[in-house]
Amino acid sequence: MTSTLTPVRSKRSALTKGQLPKYAPYIVLAAALVVGAAILALIGFNAFGWGLVSALLFAVGLVSWSAAVEGSRKAKDRLATCLVVGSFLVALLPLVSVIWTVLVNGVPGLLNPGFLSSSMNGVTGVYDNKAVEEGAPVLGGIYHALLGTVQITLLATVISVPVGLLTAIYLVEYGNDGRLARAITFFVDVMTGIPSIVAGLFAAAFFFAVVGPGTKTGAVAAVALSVLMIPVVVRSSEEMLKIVPNELREAAYALGVRKWRTILKVVIPTAISGIASGVTLAIARVIGETAPILVTAGFATSINGNVFGGWMASLPTFIYTQILNPTSPANPDPSSERAWGAALVLIILVMILNLAARLIARIFAPKTGR
Repeated sequence: MTSTLTPVRSKRSALTKGQLPKYAPYIVLAAALVVGAAILALIGFNAFGWGLVSALLFAVGLVSWSAAVEGSRKAKDRLATCLVVGSFLVALLPLVSVIWTVLVNGVPGLLNPGFLSSSMNGVTGVYDNKAVEEGAPVLGGIYHALLGTVQITLLATVISVPVGLLTAIYLVEYGNDGRLARAITFFVDVMTGIPSIVAGLFAAAFFFAVVGPGTKTGAVAAVALSVLMIPVVVRSSEEMLKIVPNELREAAYALGVRKWRTILKVVIPTAISGIASGVTLAIARVIGETAPILVTAGFATSINGNVFGGWMASLPTFIYTQILNPTSPANPDPSSERAWGAALVLIILVMILNLAARLIARIFAPKTGR
């Protein structure tokens, strides 16, 4: 019985010879964490320094062990893996830090009574003083800003999507790389990089010339945001239309279908997944803009349901004004609490839009099965 098992054991040892065990990274990681904590305890412990020192010790230890057991080639591969994973973690660290900070500071504001269902109309510093000095609940909410954000963004989307989609259709289907198409492409690239405040100044100056001085409404803000949205919609839609196979167009032409009908019935339905995803990401890109809305829509503390008349608040401007001009300068904590709560709501909205983009892309993706 022993003689039959011996060749198997020897064969297995030959296969694993010159290789680190699978649990080697975990051993090195545990040792790096312990040694890193000991080093930081001597010079002053902090979590960031502990993670950085431990990561360096882990990379050095694992690569050195691999070089001694597996050779230089495998050690170089493990070094590259450590660099790639480390770069990913470094890029992920700011995101995790921002989300954690907003959650810690925003949840108390979000739990205030009436935070999502009331506005700042009638809320003065007296109420904030009572909240700090007497322990009363923090009054005032973001309903007016949330409503303004939805209205302005919705109107900006209504303006931007048809213009951007039709521009992309012209560039892909009719432009034929002509002078006009190249000029449009150039200006779209320029518009992609313009600062948001410039878009706000453009919209304000335009309505100043057309309507009159001092015109600040949600519609003006929507025009400013559409200047920022259109290039994103054009670029995303253009790329999606380009990847539609020409065979589909040629098959429709062979059946005698007109070009406009081919675009409407064949090309756009094929690319609708990417187009819808690009539009959703464009909305997420502008929903948090502050500067153009401050210039074009002003700021309001009450609910305004008319996007074409009167000043209108939004979540970014609400956050800005609560931090810059607290309701009670003597006790700014309630205003800071409201601002953090509004920031948390804004991040949740952006996350929902990104998830919606993925869901839309999956729903409208062409089915490849039989």
